[in-house]
Amino acid sequence: MKKKYPLDKIKPGTTFTADAYVDADNLFVPAGTPVRPRDVESLLQWGVNYVFSEGDQVEPEARSANQAPARKGLASFSDHRLYAEYTDMIDRLKAIMDKIADAEKIQPKIVDSLAQDVVALVRDKENEVVSAILSGEVKGYDQARAGLNCSILSVVIGQTLKLPGHRLSHLAAGALLHDVGMLRIPDEIIRKKGSLSPEEAQKMQAHPLLSYRIITKELHYPDDVGLIGLQHHERWDGGGYPRRTGSNDIDILARIVSVADAFEAMVSQKPYRNSMIGYAAMKNLLSDNSRRFDPEVLKAFIASMGIYPIGSIVVLNNAAIARVMDTHAEAPLRPRIKVIVDEFGKHYKDDSGDVLDLLSEKALFIARALDPRELEAAS
Repeated sequence: MKKKYPLDKIKPGTTFTADAYVDADNLFVPAGTPVRPRDVESLLQWGVNYVFSEGDQVEPEARSANQAPARKGLASFSDHRLYAEYTDMIDRLKAIMDKIADAEKIQPKIVDSLAQDVVALVRDKENEVVSAILSGEVKGYDQARAGLNCSILSVVIGQTLKLPGHRLSHLAAGALLHDVGMLRIPDEIIRKKGSLSPEEAQKMQAHPLLSYRIITKELHYPDDVGLIGLQHHERWDGGGYPRRTGSNDIDILARIVSVADAFEAMVSQKPYRNSMIGYAAMKNLLSDNSRRFDPEVLKAFIASMGIYPIGSIVVLNNAAIARVMDTHAEAPLRPRIKVIVDEFGKHYKDDSGDVLDLLSEKALFIARALDPRELEAAS
């Protein structure tokens, strides 16, 4: 049975022996993960005064200095703090989306706070969080997770394009909210199996208009943020929707989100199909030939991510298997890698394999990308 804990009695650094929740669906913190000051502040802003857990509350001074937070599904996260930060952001976006779906009033500063945290996360831990996105380790809350991933990838592109700070913040916020119009589309249309009728397809294609209205009229964001919602399905060749806007008439922030959204959709597992591996998704984007995407935005994305995105699993020409650690913009086919299985078949399950820079290791090259599930099956 869940116990009720008042927020004003929860100190920073407090942990719970079981997952703690805001309500039946929304996670506050995973078991063993220390509570941060902003975790409490965010809930107080929402008017939430209690959290619930089946476990006990453990005060900071009562924890052993060597006691590690619980690690659930963390195989591709560099540490528990990144996992906690990433899942916390998903929870916060889910709470925002729930209010939008119910047409409840939202304070824009709550979205602004999340957007600023996204920018800070990319600035401080870009490689780690991109790798985590590609791993697909975190499941559930599909729309909120997709919105957060899209925002992270958009900021990666924005940084490469050297957007100023205020534009990065607007980009992060718009990417978080770009698909909120879908929250106002009838459930029976979204969940329908099989082809949509012309009327249903028309309603579905109206969701960018709904996103624009929610962002600018309900949340009172400026037009450049709203245009992300309105134009993220427009195409560079003018063949998109809802207004068949093309080329430079599409706002640059919307062009960035269009690329990030497409990549995120390809690498994320969907109920109706398996995800693409990062390399296959990148190849798909490279074959666009200026039809859907701004070629300069696409070039910036490839420069920041590499042909083999960070976190990708690759097979070398000597049959060793490795994980991509970092990329070289000037040589996207020759990243830095960490060996997982060497050429003699030795597995480095403790992450102690050699780090190799293929830019200097001239005798080695990547033979092909490997689906991580193939590696799991072989382990």
